[in-house]
Amino acid sequence: MRGTVRYGVIGGGDMGREHIRNLALLDGATVAAVADPFEPSRSAALRIAGPNAVACPDYRELLADASIDAVVIATPNHTHAVVLEDALATDKAILVEKPLCTTVEDCRRMEAAARRGGNFVWVGMEYRYMPPVSRLVETVHAGAIGRLRMLHVREHRWPFLPKVGDWNRFARNTGGTLVEKCCHFFDLMRLITRDEPVRVYASGAQDVNHLDERYCGAVPDLIDNAFVIVDFAGGGRALLDLCMFGEASPAEQEIVATGDAGRAACTIPASELTIGRRASGRSETTVIEVAPALLSAGSHHGSTWFEHEAFLAALRAGTPPAVSVRDGLVAVAMGVAAERSITEGRPVDMAEIGLKEPSPQKDLREFSPFQKRDGGDTEPLPG
Repeated sequence: MRGTVRYGVIGGGDMGREHIRNLALLDGATVAAVADPFEPSRSAALRIAGPNAVACPDYRELLADASIDAVVIATPNHTHAVVLEDALATDKAILVEKPLCTTVEDCRRMEAAARRGGNFVWVGMEYRYMPPVSRLVETVHAGAIGRLRMLHVREHRWPFLPKVGDWNRFARNTGGTLVEKCCHFFDLMRLITRDEPVRVYASGAQDVNHLDERYCGAVPDLIDNAFVIVDFAGGGRALLDLCMFGEASPAEQEIVATGDAGRAACTIPASELTIGRRASGRSETTVIEVAPALLSAGSHHGSTWFEHEAFLAALRAGTPPAVSVRDGLVAVAMGVAAERSITEGRPVDMAEIGLKEPSPQKDLREFSPFQKRDGGDTEPLPG
């Protein structure tokens, strides 16, 4: 694509407006249309997009506009499958917010539809693009901590915010907390380990949040705390530590990767990366600077701008999306497995969720930091 890329944003809520603010900061991009059936959200999005943007009550009007090059889908989770299916019937490039869909079955349908149509589809996993997280991933992949053996992801944060129609108070609409909120972290686990999940063990409950709320007489059913352990094909493991009533925590998010030679950790919002070496017992901390304009454009530590920068660069270069439909599917499947593990009180193999086909990352000898020997031991990959 040459010249300015014209975007249409479907969904005028908090996340849709964050996309609009960040696209306004990106050279070569303009928001030409916004769509939302809820007038207050539509008007709020239009005010940010500017007077030259068109407002559409029905997203299908936006999709029918031939002048729109790319669409961002930021609608409620349970609507993603319907909206994405309609978008896949066009020739527009697509960025669909996480989770890809709320069920594995819908994710599979979207994967098949995207394959048939040949669309450029990018799943919005902006946590990959938080600057300190990106630096941690680079550090691990460069071998700075040796062979990666353990990965710990911790998020202690505030409860779910209110949404239009209170759609996010029920798992039937969100996919469940470990799909809605945590598919980001399951995606990061795969990205950092460069490996595929084989088994999930989880313990969690709804202990604090939303218990005194009623919607048409129904009590919200969202898990608000959990530990989730994921075993990977190459022998490594990862832990998610989630608390949705952790406002008192000084660090909202922390990711710690530990290898046989050292440890790398990053924290949000401090934006720090700490690398320690076992040999010396010493560590060094670097503050990863993020431009104030990017911090003020959203609530994801500048990552939405970096994600859009990468999306637009790939679109112009004709290269595949960095976050594929398949990536979105596996992240949802990991969340579904974790929710099932809690409900049924047992480990859940990913094969039960339907991930039986060969790994898209293919040869673990090439991609994984863990390499199995015939005897079951592990050895590092060459280089």
